[in-house]
Amino acid sequence: MKDLAICIGLGVALYLCPHPAGVTPKAWKLLAIFTTTIAGIITTPLPLGAVAMLGLGGAMLTKTLTFAEAFSAFATEIPWLIAIAYWLAGGFIKSGLGNRIAYSMVSAFGKTTLGLTYSLVMGEALLSPAIPSVAARAGGIFFPLAKALCLACGSDPDKGTAKKMGAYVMKTCFQTTTVSSAMFITAMAANPLAVNLAAAEGISISWGLWAMAGLVPGLICLTTVPLILYALYPPETKDTPDAPAAAKKELEKLGPMSRDEKITALAFAITVGLWIGGASLGVNSVAAATVGLTILLVTGVISWKECLNNNAAWDTLTWFAALIAMAAYLNKFGFIPWFSSSVVNIVGGLGLTWQPAFGIILVLYFYSHYFFASGAAHIGAMYTAFLAVAQACGTPGMLAALALGQVSNLMGCLTTYGIGSAPPYFGAGYVPQGDWLKLGFIMSLYYLAVWVGCGLTVWRAIGIW
Repeated sequence: MKDLAICIGLGVALYLCPHPAGVTPKAWKLLAIFTTTIAGIITTPLPLGAVAMLGLGGAMLTKTLTFAEAFSAFATEIPWLIAIAYWLAGGFIKSGLGNRIAYSMVSAFGKTTLGLTYSLVMGEALLSPAIPSVAARAGGIFFPLAKALCLACGSDPDKGTAKKMGAYVMKTCFQTTTVSSAMFITAMAANPLAVNLAAAEGISISWGLWAMAGLVPGLICLTTVPLILYALYPPETKDTPDAPAAAKKELEKLGPMSRDEKITALAFAITVGLWIGGASLGVNSVAAATVGLTILLVTGVISWKECLNNNAAWDTLTWFAALIAMAAYLNKFGFIPWFSSSVVNIVGGLGLTWQPAFGIILVLYFYSHYFFASGAAHIGAMYTAFLAVAQACGTPGMLAALALGQVSNLMGCLTTYGIGSAPPYFGAGYVPQGDWLKLGFIMSLYYLAVWVGCGLTVWRAIGIW
């Protein structure tokens, strides 16, 4: 109750402060409620879903949001895609296919936890150009695999063994999804929006140019992030020299693939195929995931009761959708445009040369992501304004457009709600929220250093600016 009172007190104190000129009372009130909710999600005086419902309830009771506005995000794709990913993961593990693939990976790479983690990281990165939804790619494919791998190796948060290897694996796999998403236009659903907004400013970014710009800093991060987190957040079990032999014995015990394993493999193959090529058929990511889920339900691999009993799925759906709705209406009520224009005016009035001015712009754009529950919302609200002020300060247009577009993915590393891959990995329960946020901030500094230092140097060498 003390933590809950502090969160509410923070929101009340913010609400009682005079709202700045240019911010409507309604927008200021919603900011206070959103701040209270974020504080509650960080301090967890109640489960995350309960905190989110309190936030939505407060927004409706104060007539800041209508019912339709408060629950609008429950009709959007990403929260449901994440929930379905949890249910698909249930089939992946229950059928035994997860164990089979996990044991196969352990037999090939399992002498060290680091080797296993690299196999997951690089596998996800290889698929990233072909699957344009990071929530589908991470939540629907690699999260179930990572969870099955951790469970097969005896790391289970319900049994107090989260730090044996699972905490490190989950945090590393999540962090690197933000890197792979930044490397290719087609690796994240919001990247084409940045490209279109840049085109409206007369800056044309091709798929090849984006990939060429992201390749070197991306590969540096993909190869070093597992090592950095291995030092900062080490697994308790590092070396497992006997694991490959033990895994091969377990594979022999499993015998040939069972009926449920074959059905699950087929369901995943169809789902992944639709995630890769469904856009040309007009099939969105949720529809593709529903096809796979339907196959598992109809064939009895999983039951609807098991889906209903998956508390993590429903809890994640609730708090993530609530944050998306509140963040969206902060934009619609004018707070985000006011914030963007204020930053533009301040930075533009400093009279700096373009290099330090753009550095400030990039940092402000990056860390303002604490206010957002999706990359698309952030890009839509702030990309054009920040690109315009960067160019006004003398920053080369292509440099500014690419840098802002790619960091729009990297900034998802900060929170449990800032990108579609965060909720499933966090919701698995391996990493405490305090560790998640602390490590996210540390890695954000590293990503900015790599992209600004090495990235801009390489971009200069290849003629981007």
